[in-house]
Amino acid sequence: MAIPNWVTPVVLLLASNVFMTFAWYYHIKAKTWPLVTAIFLSWGIAFFEYCLQVPANRLGSQQFGGPFTTPQLKILQEGITLTVFAVFSVLVLKEHLRWTDYVAFGLIFAGVCVGMLGKS
Repeated sequence: MAIPNWVTPVVLLLASNVFMTFAWYYHIKAKTWPLVTAIFLSWGIAFFEYCLQVPANRLGSQQFGGPFTTPQLKILQEGITLTVFAVFSVLVLKEHLRWTDYVAFGLIFAGVCVGMLGKS
């Protein structure tokens, strides 16, 4: 049984967003880090994000035989980013989402759904 061609780019985007969310936001929890330390550690973490993001975009792009247009890849990536961020915010930063956050995320996810409609 073959894996659908959309699965690998989505899994890579999910993994890359985990790295990027840590790079962008973990330093908020690490209050004792000087700003310069936070910047350099974030750059180091972001390297791994790029090692996953670039192949995800290549494998997912119609220009390389994938199922998605470039705008669809970006829209999908934004939806994944919000999902990863929401989990990170609650589990790592211990910040609960407000009802307005849920509404805003819902509106953005509605946009993701619209972006995925129709033939690529």
